[in-house]
Amino acid sequence: MCGIVGAVTQRNVSGILLEGLQRLKYRGYDSAGLCVIDLEDGSLNQTRRLGDVDELFKACATGHEGVIGIAHTRWATHGKPTEANAHPHLSDDVVGVVHNGIIENHESLREELEAEYTFESDTDTEVLAHLLNREISAAADFREGVFRALSHLEGAYAIAVMHAGYPDTLFAARVGSPLVIGLGIGENFVASDPQALRPVTDRFIYLDEGEVVELTSSEVSIFGINREVIERRSIKLDERQDTASKGNFRHYMLKEIYDQPDAIRQTLEGRLTRDHVLVPAFGNRAEAVFSKVKAVQIVACGSSFYTGLVAKYWFEQLAGIPCSVEIASELRYRKIAVLPDTLLVTISQSGETADTLAALRAATHENYLASLCLCNVPNSTMVRESDLTLMINAGLEVCVASTKAFTNQLADLLMLVVALGRYHDINEATEVEIVGALHEVPRLLTEVLELDTQIQRMAEKFVEKHHALFLGRGIHYPIALEGALKLKEISYIHAEGYPAGELKHGPLALVDDDMPVVAVAPGDELLEKVKSNLQEVKARGGELFIVGDDQFAGEDDAHVVRMPACHNVISPIVYTMPMQLLAYHVAVFKGTDVDQPRNLAKSVTVE
Repeated sequence: MCGIVGAVTQRNVSGILLEGLQRLKYRGYDSAGLCVIDLEDGSLNQTRRLGDVDELFKACATGHEGVIGIAHTRWATHGKPTEANAHPHLSDDVVGVVHNGIIENHESLREELEAEYTFESDTDTEVLAHLLNREISAAADFREGVFRALSHLEGAYAIAVMHAGYPDTLFAARVGSPLVIGLGIGENFVASDPQALRPVTDRFIYLDEGEVVELTSSEVSIFGINREVIERRSIKLDERQDTASKGNFRHYMLKEIYDQPDAIRQTLEGRLTRDHVLVPAFGNRAEAVFSKVKAVQIVACGSSFYTGLVAKYWFEQLAGIPCSVEIASELRYRKIAVLPDTLLVTISQSGETADTLAALRAATHENYLASLCLCNVPNSTMVRESDLTLMINAGLEVCVASTKAFTNQLADLLMLVVALGRYHDINEATEVEIVGALHEVPRLLTEVLELDTQIQRMAEKFVEKHHALFLGRGIHYPIALEGALKLKEISYIHAEGYPAGELKHGPLALVDDDMPVVAVAPGDELLEKVKSNLQEVKARGGELFIVGDDQFAGEDDAHVVRMPACHNVISPIVYTMPMQLLAYHVAVFKGTDVDQPRNLAKSVTVE
């Protein structure tokens, strides 16, 4: 995901911009650039480089003196990674712009603007630069021109704009992509992420949807979607809000569980409009590849494998696309039959998982259409070697047991299902419904966090236990598997996940009054089947722990966590969090090493 940094100051901004880009490297990028208004002649001084930000550092060692500037790290969507496609983009050497997100109507705008401007890149961002130039010139006013240009745009974007004719002013705006304003003394800043600006300020304004901001070195003015003036507000960050710190949390795992509403927002932003998924967010070849996909093969390990199992239900039930899911360490050692036009999807938090990486490399000998990886670490090996990439954008995850990376993977996979399903069984109305449900996930996860104390009390019942059984049906069976994995990973209690319908085929023999049974039981079409399975457990004296909705009212002989009502399509994401909280509190009660469980590593880079 691209990164923006901008500054208007009373000192040279080049060092500030370059340091900001360094701090945004975690977001992933393939090129970088900056542009300042030259102090001597007032011209736009632009430098762009492919590859690492360090290359841009070398190129900008001299000759970039200016008090106002913008900079960017680009992840290619429209157009290949080339210097010409890198940001910032200029128009007539008077307008400079950096941009995150996707301008959906860029093709029609390009056709309209080609009569007046010569295009030098393949990007939607250059369209924006020329559009801004035209509208600012026509209005003879920077602010009015920016508003006019924005009124023509469709899609999701965060932008920062400067103009040689207005050498003391920056404009920035956001629709669907994050943007923050940094407040200084005699200087102000804009960035995709506050981490980019931590060396220069600890006071920030988080822009809301549709807001436009005008920055000078001494003033910050915010305007709403209807151009109304918005009252300034700011917050002060401290070390407790730094992603590398536990803050007030006892363990990184708990902090990362509580990070999940914001992490989900971060992975959705710039990839969704109000009612549909932006396919170019998956890469500049995505539309060409997705239109040809007839089947999907998912390969992963551990928790990532379970997200793939959930996605299989989504692909086949919602999109009508055949989907197979394989554990990487198994797939790489057997001969497989690949259906024509199959998209290989690899999932890895680290991007260095040895077995998954080996499966990706082996895929070059098979008949795959293309490869796509979901990953949380930019510039990792898997990212570099895949045809397409969707960054998980969960932020730093320190705890070995995956939490926010898991839920972000689920959200990203659901977006992938919708993007591919557009060429199969998902119609416009269904897409609108699913996207609307995705937008609800952060709020729902916040509500689930309010159940933490209740789940903590439930966890006390597990402290003296040696075994546990997790049950789920349909799309929630993989969530039961993940719940069992979390418990065994960090509390060292042996736990198994099973399809609830399989109880009579063996696992029921284990159930007695010393066997806690956890049921993932949302109110979907399989609820009555699950209730029947739970009656079998009760009849054998098993102690029931139910994560469900208000349809379990009156279950006095069971421990019930009543979840907020949610759309069935997103329930696997929402119902994951109680599994994480249960495992966490059991581990704390048992006194195990929550963040660094024995024998395990965060990134499994050996076979």
